[in-house]
Amino acid sequence: MSNKHLFSILFCLLSTLYVFSQSGKISGTVYDGEYNDVLPFATISVKGASNGTTSDFEGDYSLDLEEGVYTIVFSFVGYETKEIQEVSISNGNVFEMDVTLNASTGILDEVVISTTVRRNTEESVLNLQKNSATLMDGLSSQSISRSGASSIASAVKSVPGVSVQEGKYLYVRGLGDRYTKSILNGMDIPGLDPDKNTIQMDIFPTNILENIIIYKSASAELPADFTGGVVDIVTKDFPSKKQMSVSFSAGYNPDMHFNNNYLSQEGGNTDFLGFDDGTRELPISSQINIPNPAESNSNLETITRLFDPNMAAQRESSLMDFSFGFNYGNQFEFNKNKLGFIASIDYKNATTFYEGFENGVYQKPEERDSYELRFDRRQFGDVGQNNVLASIMTGLSFKTAKSKYTLNLLHIQNGESRAALFNQNTEISNDINTVKDNLEYTQRSVTNLLFGGKHTSGDGSFITDWKISPTLSKSEDKDVRLTTFIEREGEFTISADAGFPNRIWRSLEEVNAVSKIDFQKKYTLFNNSSTLKFGALYSYKQRDYTINSYDIGFRGVNPIDLNGDPDAILTPDNIWTVESNSGYYLRGSFQPANTFDAIQSTAAVYLSNEFRFSENFRTIIGVRAEQFTSLFTGEGRQDGQTLQFDNDELLNELDFIPSANLIYEVMPNSNIRLSYSKTTARPSFKEKSLVQIVDLLTGITFLGNIDLKPSYIDNFDLRYEAFNDNAQMFAISGFYKHFKNPIEIVAFSNIAPNNFTPRNAPSADVIGVEFEARKNFQFIAENLKNLSINLNVSLIDSKIEMNKGEGEEYESRLNFAREGEKIDDTRALQGQSPFLINTSLLYNNEDLGIETGLFYNVQGKTLDVVGFGKNPDVFIQPFNSLNFNFSKTIGPEKKASMTLKVDNILNDTRESLYESFNASDKPFEYRAPGTSFSLGYSLTF
Repeated sequence: MSNKHLFSILFCLLSTLYVFSQSGKISGTVYDGEYNDVLPFATISVKGASNGTTSDFEGDYSLDLEEGVYTIVFSFVGYETKEIQEVSISNGNVFEMDVTLNASTGILDEVVISTTVRRNTEESVLNLQKNSATLMDGLSSQSISRSGASSIASAVKSVPGVSVQEGKYLYVRGLGDRYTKSILNGMDIPGLDPDKNTIQMDIFPTNILENIIIYKSASAELPADFTGGVVDIVTKDFPSKKQMSVSFSAGYNPDMHFNNNYLSQEGGNTDFLGFDDGTRELPISSQINIPNPAESNSNLETITRLFDPNMAAQRESSLMDFSFGFNYGNQFEFNKNKLGFIASIDYKNATTFYEGFENGVYQKPEERDSYELRFDRRQFGDVGQNNVLASIMTGLSFKTAKSKYTLNLLHIQNGESRAALFNQNTEISNDINTVKDNLEYTQRSVTNLLFGGKHTSGDGSFITDWKISPTLSKSEDKDVRLTTFIEREGEFTISADAGFPNRIWRSLEEVNAVSKIDFQKKYTLFNNSSTLKFGALYSYKQRDYTINSYDIGFRGVNPIDLNGDPDAILTPDNIWTVESNSGYYLRGSFQPANTFDAIQSTAAVYLSNEFRFSENFRTIIGVRAEQFTSLFTGEGRQDGQTLQFDNDELLNELDFIPSANLIYEVMPNSNIRLSYSKTTARPSFKEKSLVQIVDLLTGITFLGNIDLKPSYIDNFDLRYEAFNDNAQMFAISGFYKHFKNPIEIVAFSNIAPNNFTPRNAPSADVIGVEFEARKNFQFIAENLKNLSINLNVSLIDSKIEMNKGEGEEYESRLNFAREGEKIDDTRALQGQSPFLINTSLLYNNEDLGIETGLFYNVQGKTLDVVGFGKNPDVFIQPFNSLNFNFSKTIGPEKKASMTLKVDNILNDTRESLYESFNASDKPFEYRAPGTSFSLGYSLTF
């Protein structure tokens, strides 16, 4: 080949690259304002030019354009044409823009709506809420991106009616975890805590999200087991462009970090990855028969020496919090088909240290004319905790002209190491003072696979959507250690009065398989648009739960010689031998009450129809049928009897769940909504069992209740909502909920005040009003348009009817009432806050790349544990959460950003208190989280 030809080829290649570098792309989704759905096969063109494209069956489109400023025209037969002005295309960048087209009103002449880019983006968000069949709220990917939030937990702070608890769990309308449900891409997924209905939201990075949708009222296609709300986390499947980003952050709490009094424990080499390397594995078979010293069997010595002798908490200096993340996304074209890929890796390492942690168990005195509560036991001390959270998520999508297939994989790994040192005083059940060392390690993981497909007819009027999603969830408490020394006149000893040194292994493994198929048909009824939806779901959950518990006995030795050192108990010289017939030895055996195998399955079908009576009035009516079955295998004692179950059926309920949503459009941007739905709250595996689970840190024991029944809730909502430009809105709502057989956590009995169990009450009623508003300050001055306030206030009154009869709650309260105290047969519902205030002051300047906000949240005093007899009620006290967030993009292309966060500015404390008539409040639990600061940096390539 001659140099001339080689030069020509290189010139052509470089010219092609140069031309490509001078072009960009516009992409997004076209929505149907008439059906509140995507609009397939709409036409997208450039005004004054010949180039253009059409949206695919999911409403998605993309169009390559040279650098410049354009007016983009969106049109569809029978719909208004929309012209978007000031669309600026820059070299190598993708301009993302979603558009909603509304049906024309029958006028023969074409209607053309002209608007700007910014206003169009805001209108898309408003149309999603305004035209929704249910009462919903949410965040789009654009609004999440503008907020600078790194996780869902940070992003949703601006959503009305939603509160973030413990920095990671979302509660809707002041209702607790039992009544809020989380789903991922429309499918059930268990969280790291398998007994919670909500998955923690700090594990999802925001740049892999398409949107977050929060449903506050029910419809037939939604799961039946929620009352407050459903949080649907929707991940991206087709990135609009190649994108790669990294992020780092560090957090500092003056009360917790670089503290030389921090408590920890010796661990394994992989603790920093969120799992144990085998250091804490049970060193013997759980089925082994451990001999006792009287048998003079040398196997006892061998078994005892296999156990890790480390039993004491250690003091050392604590480290800061830190995290990092990596995300990648891209799409490719193959013969007019598209292949999309996303991947995300995130890692968080958080250290907390509570000095002066306190918890206790208090009771009323026997004498009815005595008011002040007496402690059965109370403990004071320090707790150190290190929490590692790692997640990896990958997604692959393939789209043809009429079908799309998705495959997503999510794995979450969590390791939590905790060490505590307490002084405990016991007075009623035992008059002793003790010192306690507590070491715990919990390893959790969730692995989820989602495979699905979506198919459409030629005209886009009939859609089939199917998904299959298996999940494996594991939670293991590995070698939980508790050593209690009784302190008497400066000496420390061990005896049965306070309990022998304890070693516990707990293992939970749950398999969760969910499949569903949904059909949607658009049609015309009486010249008005209508949508028929129907489908089916099957869910299977199987859980194995095992507890292996051992303690350390002694023979022929005096524990006083240990000098209160837990690590001295299992030193080689102190272990029992056949020759000496003295020393410390392990003991324990299989306990049936600590093992169970349970299955829960749900088979559901649904049918709903949305149709219009007139242009302004539409209704969505549906019914969902769910067959719920619960099977249990296990053995234990309840009410003094030994019960045995072998795959026995505990529940077999066929529930019909109706729903109706009526929407009247008062004006183009305002609605009146009236809705009714029936929902349920079913007992968890742990609650409907015979299991006995001890929290060695607090000394509290959870007792399962095999007789527990599901709760059923009738929900009524009336709402007026008005939407305006710049994402402003105003809404006022009234709601009423009637509960049948509500489930509550109550004190088990007077004899065992530290035992708690779930029980059904006959009925409960909740009535409330809710005010929501988002308003910017442009009405004061034009230069204040970027400053806005979000406000959500809920006032709620709840009443529950107590169980009556011998040995029930109402009689127990009467029997232990104080002189002058009036006992009603109703009280507040457990877990329901009497008020909720959620407000934020936000400033968002896109030109400067600044997003900042001040967020305040508080919930009223909430009943946490229901008292019984001498055991008073426990109330969670209001926690005034005031947080600050500042984010600034950096560079001319704004590909880098810095984030500053300050949490708990008011330095409030978390308290749960016992409350009784004419008595001083006493602590059930007290923690001082302090004020924390974090600084983050992210860079997008």
